[in-house]
Amino acid sequence: MSDPLGLIGNSNVGGAGGLPGTPKTPGQQDGPSFKDVLMQNIEQVNRLQQDAEMAIEDLVTGRRDDVDQVMMAKQKSDLAFQMLLQVRNKMVDAYEEIKQMRV
Repeated sequence: MSDPLGLIGNSNVGGAGGLPGTPKTPGQQDGPSFKDVLMQNIEQVNRLQQDAEMAIEDLVTGRRDDVDQVMMAKQKSDLAFQMLLQVRNKMVDAYEEIKQMRV
C-alpha cells in the first residue's frame, strides 16, 4: 500500500514542519517533562519530611515550644508522602497494565 500523503516515515509530522493545525505529540511539549515534575515533587516531599523531623527534634530538645506548628509540619509531610505513594501506585498499576498488553 502506498502513502498518498507522504507522511509515513516523516519525522516532522506534528512538529515545526508538520501539517498546520496538527497537535503536538506528548514528546514535543514545551513544558517540563513528567520525569522533571516527578523529581521536583520527590525532592519537595523529602524537604518536608526533613523539616518535620527537625521540628520534632527541636521540640524534644526544648529549642521550640509550639507543639501545634510541629504537629502541622508532621501532618503536612505525612500527607505529601501519602500523595506521592499514591502516584507511585498508579504508575505501577499502569506499568502492570501495559505489561499485559498483547503486541
